[in-house]
Amino acid sequence: MELVRKPSICWVFVSVIIFAQVSNGFYLPGSYMHTYSNGDPIYAKVNSLTSIETELPFSYYSLPYCKPLGGIKKSAENLGELLMGDQIDNSPYRFRMNSNETIYLCTTNPLNEHEVKLLKQRTRDLYQVNMILDNLPVMRYATQNGVKIQWTGFPVGYTPPDGNADYIINHLKFTVFVHEYEGSGVEIIGTGEEGLGVISEADKKKASGYEIVGFHVVPCSIKYDPEVMTKLHMYDNMSSINCPSELDKYQIIREQERISFTYEVEFVKSDIRWPSRWDAYLKMEGSRVHWFSILNSLMVIFFLAGIVFVIFLRTVRRDLTRYEELDKEAQAQMNEELSGWKLVVGDVFREPECSKLLCVMVGDGVQILGMAGVTIIFAALGFMSPASRGMLLTGMIILYLILGIVAGYVGVRLWRTIKGTSEEWRSISWLAASFFPGIAFVILTILNFILWGSHSTGAIPISLYFELFFLWFCISVPLTLIGGFLGTKAQPIEYPVRTNQIPREIPARKYPSWLLVLGAGTLPFGTLFIELFFILSSIWLGRFYYVFGFLLVVLLLLVIVCAEVSVVLTYMHLCVEDWRWWWKAFFAPGSVALYVFLYSVNYLVFDLQSLSGPVSATLYLGYSLLIAVAIMLSTGTIGFLMSFYFVHYLFSSVKID
Repeated sequence: MELVRKPSICWVFVSVIIFAQVSNGFYLPGSYMHTYSNGDPIYAKVNSLTSIETELPFSYYSLPYCKPLGGIKKSAENLGELLMGDQIDNSPYRFRMNSNETIYLCTTNPLNEHEVKLLKQRTRDLYQVNMILDNLPVMRYATQNGVKIQWTGFPVGYTPPDGNADYIINHLKFTVFVHEYEGSGVEIIGTGEEGLGVISEADKKKASGYEIVGFHVVPCSIKYDPEVMTKLHMYDNMSSINCPSELDKYQIIREQERISFTYEVEFVKSDIRWPSRWDAYLKMEGSRVHWFSILNSLMVIFFLAGIVFVIFLRTVRRDLTRYEELDKEAQAQMNEELSGWKLVVGDVFREPECSKLLCVMVGDGVQILGMAGVTIIFAALGFMSPASRGMLLTGMIILYLILGIVAGYVGVRLWRTIKGTSEEWRSISWLAASFFPGIAFVILTILNFILWGSHSTGAIPISLYFELFFLWFCISVPLTLIGGFLGTKAQPIEYPVRTNQIPREIPARKYPSWLLVLGAGTLPFGTLFIELFFILSSIWLGRFYYVFGFLLVVLLLLVIVCAEVSVVLTYMHLCVEDWRWWWKAFFAPGSVALYVFLYSVNYLVFDLQSLSGPVSATLYLGYSLLIAVAIMLSTGTIGFLMSFYFVHYLFSSVKID
């Protein structure tokens, strides 16, 4: 029965492969390919209005746009979409496959003072309308400094350089690229949003038709005569319209103006196949990764880390070899005469200050590191494509909840190793389950009040707060307690040497040790800062981040460098008879979080110059602080665990009475 309820991963994959071979066609992992026949209706959807100036998303229907005949209906959203502020609604924009037409939508009532103020504000804050057709975001071409750039979405309005008036975008010229799909004898592997899908042989013939592979728009502002336009009904056909170039023919935003909305659509056959339709979005000019710069950075970091590691190995090996070659009398004399790491043998495993907090932070660090590693691996393998909106964040949350069992186990076992007893393991487990989520809750609640005050769709609704609390309390907390219980059953790590009752005095030094700890974070930061630029650009400038393969390489490199930096720093402190290495080993690589946060501030000042207002800056700094805390816990955990293994190995290799 156990095998029936919980099949192994191997059996799942074998079943999928056999089923795929029988059906002779599958998608991995992807959305089902929608095919349309001539004349089939296709409805576009609208997402939240977004801006790189404010980072506050707003509902599309917060502005006086035309509404669908059947009323506004929200699309089903996953947890990640809700947390990201996405609000996908239906829209009145209706297309008919391979039918080129110009359509009238509606004419608004005379604009009141509030609507005019809102439209002008959204226009001047550079808000974009994000429209979706068959899961593809609408794309437009813009020219900046003579360079042609692709962007997703189109602006709410247009403000000329003189800034005397604002004009609304009320006419859209859509181009829908379609590819004719012959259903029989074709096998397609694609990526998308609805998980694993399989097409049977019988369904292939039914699937023949046209597939949408591109969705472009040219936005226009056109002044219509409201008396003429109000005689029309929604979806009435019109004659084709050319976008005007003179400002006096634009639709101005002012009180008592009645705005008419129209659109036209042209269907163009394309050679682009359905699995490749996202290539245009992933290779946009604004988000192209400088491959050579990243590779150069990786090579430099590998070279520096290699030098540090080789020097360190030679030093430790020489010390061990020289010590082991001496006889017992000489070793005793050496213990009395020489200084260095051998003199702290009775104190090196002395319980550190705030040992409970250290156990909790290490447990949480393992949990965050595991979540990040598994997520990046799945993303690098193509299981989380940009078509799957919110899936990346949803997957991270699910992984974090499940890995609570690892946090509890690591935290409690480290506590047993330090204390030698299993007492208070429930306290350690509860703290491990609450520490990082508590920090995240405080930061996100403060930011959420700011978003609520701004009436933004980015605000987390109260119902979602309860859902998140339910997930944490009913999944993460029990798993963490189970992990803690398993930690009490595991054997504690035995120290190779005894600890003296009286702590050894630490010699005074010319410089404070925290300077060395703070400086140690520069080397791990060197592995991150180039990739960090592209990650920040994808988050705050609305661009797609897709080089998860490089991110996986950077993560592996970061783990190596953090481990090496922590071990070298620990060895340096032991050599000067400083046996308080526990927290220093944690914060040496963990200090990279400080540089990440400072770099985020630098990015805000110099690269996000368009970001305006204290609200936007507060949101940016709040999210950056949360990311920095997560990086500190994960990198600090890497350093601590490696240093603990190193110290244990070092003092296990030498017989000292």
